[in-house]
Amino acid sequence: MRSRRRTGFIKTAAAAAAGVAALLLLFIFIGRKQKDEVRVPINLNATLTNAMSDTSSLARMDKAIENYMVQWGLRGSSLAIMKNDSLVYAKGYGWADEEEEMHMEPGKVMRLASVSKLLTATGIMVLRERGQLSLDDKVFGPEGILNDPEFTAVIKDTNCFNITVEHLLRHQGGFTTRAGDPMFVTGTIMLQNRLKEAPDHDTLTKIVLRRRLGFKPGTSQDYSNFGYMLLSMVIEHVTGEDYESWMQDNVLRPAGCVDMHIGENYYHEKRENEVKYYVHLKDELVDEYNNSGHKVVRCYGGSDFKALSGAGAWIASAPELALFVASIDGRPEVPDIISEESVREMTRYIDENTYSLGWNDTREDGTWTRTGTLSCTSALIKYYPDGECWILVTNTGTWKGPRFTKYTSTLFNRLRDKYSPLLPERDFFYAPTPEKESGRGRKARKS
Repeated sequence: MRSRRRTGFIKTAAAAAAGVAALLLLFIFIGRKQKDEVRVPINLNATLTNAMSDTSSLARMDKAIENYMVQWGLRGSSLAIMKNDSLVYAKGYGWADEEEEMHMEPGKVMRLASVSKLLTATGIMVLRERGQLSLDDKVFGPEGILNDPEFTAVIKDTNCFNITVEHLLRHQGGFTTRAGDPMFVTGTIMLQNRLKEAPDHDTLTKIVLRRRLGFKPGTSQDYSNFGYMLLSMVIEHVTGEDYESWMQDNVLRPAGCVDMHIGENYYHEKRENEVKYYVHLKDELVDEYNNSGHKVVRCYGGSDFKALSGAGAWIASAPELALFVASIDGRPEVPDIISEESVREMTRYIDENTYSLGWNDTREDGTWTRTGTLSCTSALIKYYPDGECWILVTNTGTWKGPRFTKYTSTLFNRLRDKYSPLLPERDFFYAPTPEKESGRGRKARKS
C-alpha cells in the first residue's frame, strides 16, 4: 500500500519529466492550429495594448462597459473574450491608478480573489495525475498529508481525521464561519490567543483545529476560504516546495502564464504592472488587521490578503487568466495541462447543491462559472457551451459584495446577444503571421 505519510520531499523523476514535457508541449509542439500555420506564443502582458482591440463594430460594446462602470463606481476594469480557445478581445477600461493618471491596459495585473481557488484546484489535479496524492487522501492524522504531530495533538473533534482532499476542494470539510471567517478575523484571533503577530498558516491551522467542526465531513457544504488555504499547505507538504513557486513552475508557466503571482498587502508592495485598488465610496477606514492601532483603507491592510494564499491571493491579468482557462477546458486548440479525465472531473455536474472542483458551478449544459470578490476587486469567469469565455476583473469593490458578479453575468449575457457575431477572427495568444500583420485575416464576422 502506498504510504500516506507526506514528508514534503517527494521529487520523483516522473514529476520532473512531466514538467519538462509540459513546457516542451507549450513552446515547441503547440505550434499548429492549422497544418500550414505555425504559431508562436507571446508574453501577453508585455505585448497586448488597448489599441489592438479597437474595433469599430464593437465601439458600442465598449460604451456599454463604460456605462456599467459609471453605474457601479468602478475606477478600472479589464475584459478578455475568448472564442474556441482564441483570445479575440482584450481591453482595459478606466484607470489602473487614477492618482498617477495611469490608464487601464490589458496587461495590468489585479487581485483575483477566489478565482485563485481554480488555480489551486488545478494544482491538486496535477499532483494527482503524477501519483503524488489522491483526492481520497486524508488531510489530518498520523496517516494524513498534514501529519504534523502538533496538528494531531490539538484536534478535539475526531471527525477532523476523516477530512479528505476532495472534501476541501468541494467545501465539504466541516469548517464553518460561525466564529467568523478565519482568514478575515485575524485581529480577533490574535486577541483570543494572545498573539503579538498575525498567525502564520501553521499557527492558524492549530487554532482552528481546536474547534469542533460544523458538520461531519462530506455530509454538507459551507464555503471555506480556510479549506483552500489548507490545500495550499497540502501542495507544499507533498512537493516540499513553496506553494507559489511550485504553482508557477508546474501549473502556470506550462500553461503559458508567466506573470501570475501571490499578491502583497500594501500599495507600496505592489508589482510594477499591478493596479491600484479602490473600495466603494461609502467604505470607511478600518483597523489594521494586525492590531497595530492604525486605521487603514480596507483593501490595504484591512485583512491579511497575502495569507489567503491559494484561497484568494493570486494576481493576474485578464488575458493570462483566459489562457489559463484555455489550458484546462478540454478543447484541442490550446493544449491542456491536465488530462481529459481531470477536466471532466473538475467540471462534472453533481447537483445544484454541490460545488465543483475549483469552479463555483458547472452546469449540465456546459456553462462553467468562477467568481471572486474582495473589498477592492470583483472577478468573473463565464465559460459558455458555444465555446466563448468572457472574463472581467475590476480594481474596485462595490456595496453589493459577492452579489455583484450576478450583475456582471447579466451584462455578459446582454453583450453576447448583441456582439458575439461581431467578434473578430483573430488570436492574440500568438504572434500574428506576416499576412495577418498587414490586416488580412482579422475581418469581423458578419452578424
